[in-house]
Amino acid sequence: MQLRNILEWALRILIAGILLQTLFFKFTGAPESIYIFEKTGLGTPGRIGSGIVELCASILLLFPSFKAYGALLALATMSGALFFHLTSLGIDVMDDGGQLFYLACVVWAGSLYLVIKYRNEWLPARFLTMDKEA
Repeated sequence: MQLRNILEWALRILIAGILLQTLFFKFTGAPESIYIFEKTGLGTPGRIGSGIVELCASILLLFPSFKAYGALLALATMSGALFFHLTSLGIDVMDDGGQLFYLACVVWAGSLYLVIKYRNEWLPARFLTMDKEA
C-alpha cells in the first residue's frame, strides 16, 4: 500500500472516529448534548437526527465505494455545527475549552479535502465539462 493511500485511510478513520465518539452522548441524552441542541433550537429531534446523519457519514467513509458521499455528508453536518458554534453556541461550550469546536474544524477540513479530491465520484461528469451540450 502506498503512503498516500495509508494517509488517506488514516484521515477517513480519524473523521469517522470523531463522528462516532459523539454518538453515545447524543443518543443517551448526555447533559452537554441536550444543552447544545436546546440552545440551538433543534431540541431532541435535532440531536437524534444529527446523530443518525453522523452515523451514516461514518459508515460511508469506511467503504471505499462510498467515501465521497460520506465526506459530503460529514462536510454538510460539520458546516451546520460550525455555524452554530460561531453564532448561538460560541466556541467554548459548557467550559469544554473549545474541544467540540476544534474537533468540528478537523472533521470539516478533512471532509472538504476528501470532497474535493473525489469530486469526480459524486459530481456528475456533465458539471465538470465546459461543453454546454453535455
